[in-house]
Amino acid sequence: MTLLEELEVRLAIAVGKIFEPSAPVQVTSAADLRFGDYQSNVAMIHAKSLKQAPRALAESIIAQMDVSGLATAEIAGPGFLNFRITPEAYARKTTSLLADERLGVPASGDGRRVIIDFSGPNVAKPMHVGHIRSTIIGDSLARVARFLGYRVIADNHLGDWGTQFGMILHGWKNLLDRDALAANPIAELVRIYREVNAAIKGDPLLLDQCKAELVKLQAGDVENVEIWQQCIEHSKAGLNQIYDRLDVRFDDWLGESFYNDRLAPLVDDMLARNIARESNGAVCIFSDGKMPPEQDPFMVQRDQAWHDNPAIIRKADGGFLYATTDLATLEYRIDELQADEIWYVVGVPQQLHFRQIFAAAERWGKKAHCTHVGFGSILGDDRKLMKTRSGENVQLVDVLEEAVQRAAATLAEKNPQMPAEQRAAIAEIVGIGSVKFAELSQNRLTDYVFSWDRMLALQGDTAPYLQYSHVRIRSIFRKLNEAFDSSTAQLHLGTEQELHLARLLARFGELVPTVLEDFRPNLLANYVLELARAFHAFFEACPVLKAEEPTRSSRLALCELTSRTLEKGLDLLGIHVPEAM
Repeated sequence: MTLLEELEVRLAIAVGKIFEPSAPVQVTSAADLRFGDYQSNVAMIHAKSLKQAPRALAESIIAQMDVSGLATAEIAGPGFLNFRITPEAYARKTTSLLADERLGVPASGDGRRVIIDFSGPNVAKPMHVGHIRSTIIGDSLARVARFLGYRVIADNHLGDWGTQFGMILHGWKNLLDRDALAANPIAELVRIYREVNAAIKGDPLLLDQCKAELVKLQAGDVENVEIWQQCIEHSKAGLNQIYDRLDVRFDDWLGESFYNDRLAPLVDDMLARNIARESNGAVCIFSDGKMPPEQDPFMVQRDQAWHDNPAIIRKADGGFLYATTDLATLEYRIDELQADEIWYVVGVPQQLHFRQIFAAAERWGKKAHCTHVGFGSILGDDRKLMKTRSGENVQLVDVLEEAVQRAAATLAEKNPQMPAEQRAAIAEIVGIGSVKFAELSQNRLTDYVFSWDRMLALQGDTAPYLQYSHVRIRSIFRKLNEAFDSSTAQLHLGTEQELHLARLLARFGELVPTVLEDFRPNLLANYVLELARAFHAFFEACPVLKAEEPTRSSRLALCELTSRTLEKGLDLLGIHVPEAM
């Protein structure tokens, strides 16, 4: 049980002696430590219904509440309850965490099955900088969810079907360089696609040939299906090189093509259930009129009036759209995979699309808790979408390589005696970690400017600062002449720096579950930064190896627990820690 939960239990008992609350009693971390560690506004919430002054009700609650051995309590302002955890309680809590592999984090997922849809690049196209956010945010959410006890299925919903394959098929048959394909499959597939696309502009008949190749693929032509499958396998091989470098793993790679056979029956079923209807030859889902128009995803306001904004699930020419595929995907995930929750880590511009999909699925009777985990854009120094000088999307592999090279250059400058092989391995960890932390430390809904200098700085809100903090802690233990057994240590918190470090260590178990409340890995990123700062303040003020016993063992135990918590927090963000820097 966390300290916050223990306070809530004791507060609920006290409140229950006075009145029956209409909602669970809540305690929150204090925003300002000058007023205590935790606070509650339970008296403020219920005073009016009880016809009491909030402060008088707060005094009654405090009189009934047993905080012995845990905290001191006081009333602030008109009736806020402030609690300050005692040093002895923090010492007991952090001592218990030394023997806890989970570091105080509860397994609160209760085995719920969650499917996380993230990354989702297109086959035969390179991943670009825009894929950073979906891939890295999605992976971190998957890591946190697994640690909390969810049964996670990470699904890479590839774009492996569509009109571009007509041009790729033509290019494969007429322009393919087999050696280039073996050396860099995605680059070669992109090359032939671009050459065919450029040639079409000067030869309209070529477009008809590409369309004919696509029709043959859709009809199941053996040769074209085989080429298409090879394109997918080559693309997966290229993508996996990036995912391996990022240490990102998927349980499923079910692309759009997997759901092809479900599309026509889906449309027929929605027509039969009157969820969809024909309009100008197309099949569309319109508003059912059950929601106010300002909340209805199938309505749009124009010229001060509300108009239909339907989702098209079959075009007049018989073709299907993203909405059809996404509904079929959702149906499969609920009916076949038995998902309790589905999280779509996709950019904010797709917000309306997912509102329509979720509303249509609910009318269809497909029950799961579906969430669009939206995110903003990555911007260049000009505060516009990050592009190359030629105006193309910056490729993700180039971003990762640049980060690693810059990290290697910094390491060579700071530590020129380090062997080249060791420097290369550490540069990989630091460079990739820097890209990840730059992403995860942002509020996912905001746009942010991509800055190499800020990302790779050894000081400030960066991965290198955090990784160096961990290295600094481990260096303490390398200086010991004997092994340190933290399981027998008893913590004593005699200074403000020790107390604050213990305070943050005790809050790890409270913080991690909140990451999934609004899908905000930046809460965890901010926590590990605060923890690292608290450790550096402790280390500067409190001698460790030169301290006398039992202070020495107590401080070594604090260092050990900080090291483990920092490493676990970074691991949940997908960031590794090196042994040296």
